[in-house]
Amino acid sequence: MASQPPCAPSAPEAPDEGKETVSHLCKEQLPLVPSGDIEHLSPKLPYAALVRAYGRFKLSIADARQSQLLPPFDPLKVDKGSLPPKKHPVPEKKFWGSQESLSKIPYQIMKGHGHIVSSCNFCVDDTRLLSGSYDCTVKLWDAVDGSVIRDFEPRPSAPVSECSVTADSKRVIAASYDKTVRAWDLETGRLLWKINHETFIASCKCSPDGKYVVSALDSERGICITDAENATTVSHIKNHHSRSLTACCFDPDSQKVASVSLDKSIKIWDITSQATLLTITKAHSSAISNCCFTSSGHFLCTSSWDKTLKIWNVHTGEFRNCGACVTLMKGHEGSVSSCHFARDTSFLVSGGFDRTVAIWDVGEGYRKLSLKGHSDWVTDVAISNNKKWVLSASKDRTMRLWNIEEIDQIPLVIKYKKALGSKVKECEVCDRTFSIYESDIFPETLTKCVFCRMDAKDLLAEASSSSREEDSLTRECGQATDD
Repeated sequence: MASQPPCAPSAPEAPDEGKETVSHLCKEQLPLVPSGDIEHLSPKLPYAALVRAYGRFKLSIADARQSQLLPPFDPLKVDKGSLPPKKHPVPEKKFWGSQESLSKIPYQIMKGHGHIVSSCNFCVDDTRLLSGSYDCTVKLWDAVDGSVIRDFEPRPSAPVSECSVTADSKRVIAASYDKTVRAWDLETGRLLWKINHETFIASCKCSPDGKYVVSALDSERGICITDAENATTVSHIKNHHSRSLTACCFDPDSQKVASVSLDKSIKIWDITSQATLLTITKAHSSAISNCCFTSSGHFLCTSSWDKTLKIWNVHTGEFRNCGACVTLMKGHEGSVSSCHFARDTSFLVSGGFDRTVAIWDVGEGYRKLSLKGHSDWVTDVAISNNKKWVLSASKDRTMRLWNIEEIDQIPLVIKYKKALGSKVKECEVCDRTFSIYESDIFPETLTKCVFCRMDAKDLLAEASSSSREEDSLTRECGQATDD
């Protein structure tokens, strides 16, 4: 045992009851002090004086346990006689992020994976969570208490690159670096089918209607669309990109597939026509890491290693590079690895190499809040259907479930919005709320949100183009008649 601590300053003697308590504690603790130490302190000191001096160290029972002077208390031990008396109830622990004092968001940490958590999803009406990991497992979690409900078996033999779940929460899909895609029944955990590919699968997603599964194939630089019911191939497009794909996803109508790649390009593939509808080359200045559609299917968000996010019009290929949305390019200090729209497109969430989760106001394009707490890069993010929760997966082997229900009441968010000089209006077309700013030209004339304004602009452009074509055709017909 190490040398004893110095005696504390003398204090007034306690009542008799206190003396009995101290004496009882000392009688329990004295056998733990080697006899040689006692003799060294004072070989002629009376035993009673030694007991009083030892009591003045103010060593409480709790401190003694922490110093391992008493055997640790086992909460699972059946013997009730060994339970200590409950003097002070333990206060309920609150989970807070490590943000600034004005931007604290409650969260819960999910621990259970032994390696990088590569993918995360909400399912079963936001009561369950799904995750995939480099520890070769796909897990189903209880969103309330954070416990693992099921490990889906048989497990892949290599790291899981991505997992997905159908909108009805009946099937779970997972892609692995063992070149397979597996499907399980979510309720029973039974393996439904397994597909073997000749190359690594970087990404996999279920279509919103549950009919298809799309996989991003690495060395083939293509996509494979599979029937989710019988695992038959619907389309297999090789050399779709010039370099390896990083992610793919379906549009809300389950008819188009967007894919992004290390070649910095975006492609939209149509399942019905079996053709590429749109190609955007050099969409970013570095590799594109992820993509996601808005609920209308008119816009696509892409995240990139160039530290930016961009929102694209999938009909025209136009990047929203004007207005407040340009601030989407200034939200992360490192590569952006993931992005996800809320169900009603009211906000967007992104995760990045800087270990943060950014929450964006989509209509105005500013970052509302940055959630901090992960100790390593954030690999994936998801938003619950009720918009109350954000789920993040990280290289630190954990997931975090953030409660953002009261985000608009956070002082830092209110302060920032006031600084922008914004006023809230309701869109006359889609009823979505949007903000107008003092810096806007004729703000009183704005009655539509930015998405409806862009849709109107596209329709006007299409009508103008159609009118020009009709005029041209009329002129040609007139010339032919004259001839």
